Amino acid sequence: MKKLTNLMLLMTALATPVAFGAAHDHDKKADAPAAKEYKYKTPKLNRAQLDALLAKPEQLLIIDVRRPDELTKIGGFPVYLSVQSKEIESGLAFIPKDRDIVTVSNHANRAGAAGDLLTAKGFKVVGAVGAQNYEEEGGKLAKIAVPAPKPAPEQK
Repeated sequence: MKKLTNLMLLMTALATPVAFGAAHDHDKKADAPAAKEYKYKTPKLNRAQLDALLAKPEQLLIIDVRRPDELTKIGGFPVYLSVQSKEIESGLAFIPKDRDIVTVSNHANRAGAAGDLLTAKGFKVVGAVGAQNYEEEGGKLAKIAVPAPKPAPEQK
């Protein structure tokens, strides 16, 4: 009988942290901050809308406002102009005005802000897209392989 009691105590002790941990993990998920709400005038595009625009590449300019490390880690679109969001205003002279523009960031918030700025400066921005949102909806991103550093030349 003593072995049965000890076994029941051991099983209770083992089960308690699991049950507590599961409840605790659930509380963490409930307390996790929600994704930032999209609050820009530039329309946020979904995968189908962007795919329709990508079907006419001669009319489109994609401006990716993410940092280079985000592009290499997450991936992007096959052809784009890379201008970090903080440098958009200083790079206006290099952005053509004769194309529809789609701005890109990870979840479209920086892209929306960049789109609003470009629209205010006279550019034809048709939307903003989140690269990660696009991929979550089944879209394929181009992955960028960073080349390994070249070895330093030997000193003589």
